This record gives sequence, C-alpha cells and structure tokens, in this order.
Amino acid sequence: MSAQSVSVTGNFKVPTPYNEPSREFRPGSPEAASVKKAIAEVTSSVRDLPHVINGERSMTGELRNVVAPHRHSQVLGRIPTADETVIQAAIDAALAAQHDWSRTPWWERAAIFLRAGDLAAGKYRDELVATTMLGQSKTFHQAEIDAASEVADFFRYNAHLAQQIFSDQPAALQGEGNTLDQRGLEGFVLAITPFNFTAIASNLPTTAALMGNVVVWKPSEKSALSNDVLMRMFEEAGLPPGVINLIHGSGRAISDYAMAHPDFAGLNFTGSTDVFRSLWKKTGEHIDQYRSFPRLVGETGGKNAVVAHPSADTGAVRASLIRSAFEYSGQKCSAASRTYLPRSVWNVIKDELIETTKSLRVGDVVEHETFTGAVIDETSLRKLEAAIEKAKGLESHTLLAGGNVHPEEGWFVEPTIFETTDPHAFTMSEEFFGPLLTVYVYEDNEWESVLDLVDQTSNYALTLSIFANDRRAISLALDKLRNASGMTYVNDKPTGALMGQVSFGGGRASGTNDKTGSRLALQRWLSGRFIHENFSPSSEWRQPYLAQ
Repeated sequence: MSAQSVSVTGNFKVPTPYNEPSREFRPGSPEAASVKKAIAEVTSSVRDLPHVINGERSMTGELRNVVAPHRHSQVLGRIPTADETVIQAAIDAALAAQHDWSRTPWWERAAIFLRAGDLAAGKYRDELVATTMLGQSKTFHQAEIDAASEVADFFRYNAHLAQQIFSDQPAALQGEGNTLDQRGLEGFVLAITPFNFTAIASNLPTTAALMGNVVVWKPSEKSALSNDVLMRMFEEAGLPPGVINLIHGSGRAISDYAMAHPDFAGLNFTGSTDVFRSLWKKTGEHIDQYRSFPRLVGETGGKNAVVAHPSADTGAVRASLIRSAFEYSGQKCSAASRTYLPRSVWNVIKDELIETTKSLRVGDVVEHETFTGAVIDETSLRKLEAAIEKAKGLESHTLLAGGNVHPEEGWFVEPTIFETTDPHAFTMSEEFFGPLLTVYVYEDNEWESVLDLVDQTSNYALTLSIFANDRRAISLALDKLRNASGMTYVNDKPTGALMGQVSFGGGRASGTNDKTGSRLALQRWLSGRFIHENFSPSSEWRQPYLAQ
C-alpha cells in the first residue's frame, strides 16, 4: 500500500446508506435452514481463534476454551493469551502501518469498509449470525439484527458520515486558499470491545481506522468466535496488514502495557463503568510520557427506566417492558431494569405482565421456541443470583416472577420481576446486566415528583422511555429528565437504536456520550490541521495607518 501510487482523479461519492433489512427466521424458512446449516458447520470442529498481527496469525500464549453459554460443556474454539511480547508486536505492527494508511485517501479507506458492509450482508451473513448465536447465546432474531444488519449499517453509514466530514472545508478570501487537513491521531488507538454486540466489536476498531488511524484491538474472549469472522471479513474487503491488529488476553494486562506506551493516542471502549474509570485513571498516571493527549471514548453501563403516565397506552407499556427487559436476557446496555408505573396502569397490566414473563422460554437459542438464551458466563449468573437473593430478603420487595437460576447445562437465569415499595432500593439504582426488572408503583397524582425519582435515583444516563398520551405530561418529562439519558424514547421501548435514526450514547456514569452513529463519533478520531496559502503575498510591511 502506498499513498503515492494513487492516480485516480475525481470526487468519490458514497452511496446513500439505508438500513439493512433483517430476516424473520420463521420456522421452516430458507433463512432458518441456511443458518442452521452454518451452525452445524461451526460446531463440527473446535476452531483456533488466533491473534492477527500484521496479517499473520498466531496461537502464541496459554490457550483458553471458548464455550457456548447455553451449553457450557460445548467447546467452540480456543484462544491464546497475549503476553508483553505479543502486545508489543501488535503495537509495532500498527505504528509501522501508520504512515501509509494515514495518507491513503479517505475514499480508498471508505471503499474497504463499504465492501465489508456488503460482505456482512451477503457472503459472511450466515456465519456471522451462526457464530453470534453460538458464542454469545443470541436467538435468531437478536443475532440477525446485530451481527448482520447492524454490522452492515455501521460500515455504510460511517462511510457516508466520513464523506460529510472530509467535504466540510473552510471558506477563504479572494487571493487566498484555506484547507482543513483532517488527520488521524499521532500514534495508535486501543479498541476494547464487549461480548454483547458483534456490531460494537465491528465498529470500535473500524471507526478509528476509517478516519486514518491504526488500531490494536482487544475483543472480549466471550465473542471471540464471531470476532474471528469479522477479522477475516475485514481482510477480504481489502484492509491492509497492520491497520487493525487483533490480540486476545487479559484486558487489564493489555491495557496496562498499551496505555503506558508513549504512542498511545486514544481509547475506544465499551464495557463497564468501573473498568472505564480505571482506564481513565491509568491514562492520568502516564500523562507526562505521552506524545499527545490521548482521546478517551467510552460507552459504559445503564440503569434504564421506563416511566409511564396515567394516560399511557397500557398494552404498549406491557410489551415494552417484556421486550426491553428480557430480550437477550437483559444483556444490552440499553435494557430496561427499573420501571415507574402509576397505580391505574399497574392494576391493568400486572397480571398479564407476570403471566407472560413466567411463560417466556429460556433455553437453546437454536430452537425457535426460545425467547432468550443464557447469560454470558458463570460470573454473570452468580452476580445475578446474589442480587435476586438479596432482593428476596428485603421486606420492601415482592417477587412476582422468576427468581431462579439454572446453571447445570447452561448459564440460565429466569426472567425476574420484583415489585418494590422503596424507590431508592439497590434494585432501582444498580446495574446487573441481566433479566431483572423492578417495578415501583406510584399514585396517579404524583407524576411530577416521580420524575424527580427517575432523575436522581441512578448515576447512569443512557436510555429512557416515557409513555404518555398527554402532551403536557410528555413535555414536562422531557424537561425534567433532560440530563437523565442520552437517548429518550417517547411511547417506545428504550432498546433497539437504529443506525442513521438514533445515535447511541449517554452521559453521567454511562460514558462520554460521543454518539455512535453520528459525525461526533468519527470526529473524535481526527486531529485537524489548517493550511493557509496566500496566492499573492505582499512585500509591504507597513499597515495603511502608518502611511505618511
């Protein structure tokens, strides 16, 4: 790859993006049969899931098994654990690729990821869905909207947004020229991605790379199966070796080493709030030795609320709670885990909400009858088990549905609902990242005061749903809850942000609110240089006021 070899002239125009349609996977449908065939192929052997450094694959390091959360006896793959030698090799490869990649025209970079978008929607679609179902315990629907549709959406919309950014150039006076040189950051970006969305794993390293940066990518070991497919897809799309280097291992060990490097230029992170705070502190410890001030981007936790007004559509509230609290076992950053319902609404929906929740099937995601699969691992199951048992012991809490875990075959947690009389209880403020919903019932005339509870009870501010048909009630809620979320949904569930429609991110303890899916998320990975040229320079040093 050489920036000097580019000879094409003309203004490249990114196709207008659209949201990739998701398949329905009805029982017996061709798409269901196709993905089941891909699942059989994936499970026919145990895959090696190597480091990929400068395009070379390596299994260097202690090997660990990757298992299916819903059948934890089933080994799907093996990953190596990076030591300092491997981490340094990834950094060296990235820095070696930086010069040529940063000088590659933006449209050449965009073309690679547009190609990746088509591969995600086409050739690699079934394999991405199958590996996400198996490794991350997602149902057909949840895997499709994530690993196929949203992955394709990220690449297509990001390329479109990049075009807008690079086309935005300054004005100039006659006789002068001004150019904004939108450079990547000086150094390498560390991308640390979570298990719960294959799309996030695809987006964090490639957003930085699209804007001209080189990347060391540390994915979650829990999503290594699908992330290996992503890496192969990037390479087939034309990504040069060294631009994105994937290494497996301890997040702490990799971040300790990489973030102490003088050329550490930025962090693109999705994960827990506590981990992000520790990474921020780590940056501060090394601030004097960096070549530049690093960019820190983080999307972290959420304690997302559904708050309903007495005028709310009761059926819509009930459906929203079931889907947003229990789809993918509540393992979405945006999942609803607390709800504030007026007594009149609660009296209408309570029985059906409880019965529906009890009827939700938890099990093998390959079976069409399954509503949700397992939580990601035993650590997650035990954390949820402890929270449920603690809530059972509180006089202020009444268990309405669920309340049990089943770890024998998979890491299964029943969709669980508590009703509480204490709006400040730990179940209303702490994030558990699982299928645990707590209901607080307020009197119908307490709308304004309950909004204060929604705002003040939790430190998070990611997503929020307001259900009401009274426009004055909606307006009041939007005003009082202005800083309580980065995404506010009116008469809709708080999950399911769609690329190009809703930009994802929140404030307070939920992250830096850089809005994935917008120009803001891409702009963070650029460092501007203004170039001013005078076409008719003056040789006169005197200003007019000095004339005699």
